[in-house]
Formats: sequence, structure tokens, C-alpha cells
Amino acid sequence: MINIRNATIEDVDIIIFFIKELAFYEKEAESVILKREDIIKYGFGDTPIFKVLIAEYFNNPVGFAFYFFTYSTWLGKPVLHLEDLFILPEYRKKGIAKKLMKELAKIAIDNDCCRFQWQVLDWNQLAINFYNSLNAKPLKEWITYRLDRQGLLELAKSNF
Repeated sequence: MINIRNATIEDVDIIIFFIKELAFYEKEAESVILKREDIIKYGFGDTPIFKVLIAEYFNNPVGFAFYFFTYSTWLGKPVLHLEDLFILPEYRKKGIAKKLMKELAKIAIDNDCCRFQWQVLDWNQLAINFYNSLNAKPLKEWITYRLDRQGLLELAKSNF
């Protein structure tokens, strides 16, 4: 009844739907400005930079995992980075997220990854509890920094 599969270009609309649903859940719905052509270009174009798993429950798409690979310079191996994991609320607690995480772990192993990492919002206790149940460990000593588009433009034009 639960099936995990690789997304195809035919899944672009459901991927966008899940991204928007996740943004709504995270109280950031207005932040989603991506376009359909962006998903096609960067996920299914000549040089894809991300991949997506689709979770199906009785053949209906009910969630996704959006991921890509980075690299550990210290360990000299790839790292699987999970950007987004989302299951529609009415399908949670059915083992779907665990199946997605298990599939991602297999993908990491198949790609010789030295680790599998992701971030979680500090207020999302349900997700934190879920990740703890997988024996994942939070990295409390690391702080995430971000430059938004305006910050990138300013830094690129700076005179130092």
C-alpha cells in the first residue's frame, strides 16, 4: 500500500503542490515563488541538481522527499542532503516518512555517502521526535547562515 518511487518530469505539478503545502505548514506560504519551468530545468534538465522521491499510498501521491548531494572535504566522500520531507497531514503516522527515510539511506549507501543530513525547524517538535526515533543526532554546535538574493548581489558588488 506504500510505494516510494523516483519522480519523473510528469510529477512536476505534484512536486510543486507538495512544496507549497510544506511552505504553508511552515508558515511561509508567501515565500514560494518558484516556477514550473525551474523544477523542470533544475530537476529534469540536462544537468539535474536535485532529485525527488514520491511517496504513494494506494497509488495516490501523498508526500515527497527532495534531496541533492554535497561533498565532505574532510572525509572525501559525497553527502546526501535532504532539503524537504513532507507528508500530507491526513497520511502521517502510517510509516510513509520512515519508508522515505529508509529509501534515502539506501540511496546514500549506494552513492558511497559518508553521511545523510538535513535541517529541522526548532519549533517542529513532531519532526524532531520523528528524527530522534531514527537515532539521528542534532548538531547543536552548527549554526546555519544564509545570504538571500539581495545579500548575494550586495556581496558580489562589494569593494573588498
